[in-house]
Amino acid sequence: MHSVALAMIVRNEAASIAQCLDSVRPWVDHMLVLDTGSTDDTVALAQRCGARVEHFPWVDDFAVARNRALDFADADWNLVLDADEVLTVGGETIAQLRALRPDFVGSVRQDNRFGASDSEGFASTWISRVLPRGVRYSGRIHEQPQHMLTVRKLGVYLDHTGYTPSAMVAKDGRNAALLHRALMETPGNGYMLYQLGKDHAVYQRFDLAARYFEQADQALPPGLTIAHDLLLRWLFALKKCGQHAKAVELAESRMSLWQDSPDYWFTVGDLLLDWACEAPQQAAVLMPMVESSWLRCLEIGERPDLEGAVQGRGSHLASTNLAVIYEGLGRSDEARKYRALAAQGVTPVAQ
Repeated sequence: MHSVALAMIVRNEAASIAQCLDSVRPWVDHMLVLDTGSTDDTVALAQRCGARVEHFPWVDDFAVARNRALDFADADWNLVLDADEVLTVGGETIAQLRALRPDFVGSVRQDNRFGASDSEGFASTWISRVLPRGVRYSGRIHEQPQHMLTVRKLGVYLDHTGYTPSAMVAKDGRNAALLHRALMETPGNGYMLYQLGKDHAVYQRFDLAARYFEQADQALPPGLTIAHDLLLRWLFALKKCGQHAKAVELAESRMSLWQDSPDYWFTVGDLLLDWACEAPQQAAVLMPMVESSWLRCLEIGERPDLEGAVQGRGSHLASTNLAVIYEGLGRSDEARKYRALAAQGVTPVAQ
């Protein structure tokens, strides 16, 4: 039998740490929490939940802290979580690692909440968070495990609240500073440029976001899973900057790659609608394209396997948008049809 541990780093996470630890405790052999300087009740709460707490000074490097936590955890299998994540599905899968040889890395689905309530939806991403003994991280921020092992998708889901408005206010400025330091250390690093673009977009600095997304696109090799998310965020940033023509040209250049992505077509429809509102003289040409884009979303259905996929874009979000434009066009029968579809919620996932 192989040992299974939770390994996490924390600082001032009293608001969420108990919920995280309670969700994991039944499925692991022990829980290791590495505190990097909390001034609230984080340590006491973690201990009360049954975690072993160690301490380590923060050195502006997430990989260093992660690796220290893994050293302390000292397990054959390590589940790496943050305090603002909750294990919602797959506890049994984590427990079953005890019977598996630790010779692969496990990828889990992280559902990122970006609104203040569940009704505002989430975007999913697959991240490597189940690590066998010996795998370690690199990267000052947005650190990544370094290995040459096979990666397996596991039926494990995490609910993540780190991108809600209140959470992002607390992080404003911290990530950007670390990202700039990382880029000074590794100039032209495409992944860090992508992350810096995301950070600027979160704080509505869309001109900077678009600039960094373009640099990231030029620096990253083709075929990466993050290319889907990068494109969607880049198109949105260009839209917010009023650069509709450039965004449409970009979307057309990537259509062959993402023609089976509801998120791609949803974003294109949103972009074209915004352009139609900014340039009413073009609405007669643009609105049929908006309609066809969102209808295409429904034809495809949900694609949570794509990086950055937003739940609902292949179902109720597209239906709601279609109902709104049909109401505006006086097409009441179609509006009622798509209102009814939207009320049904998520459609089956495309195979």
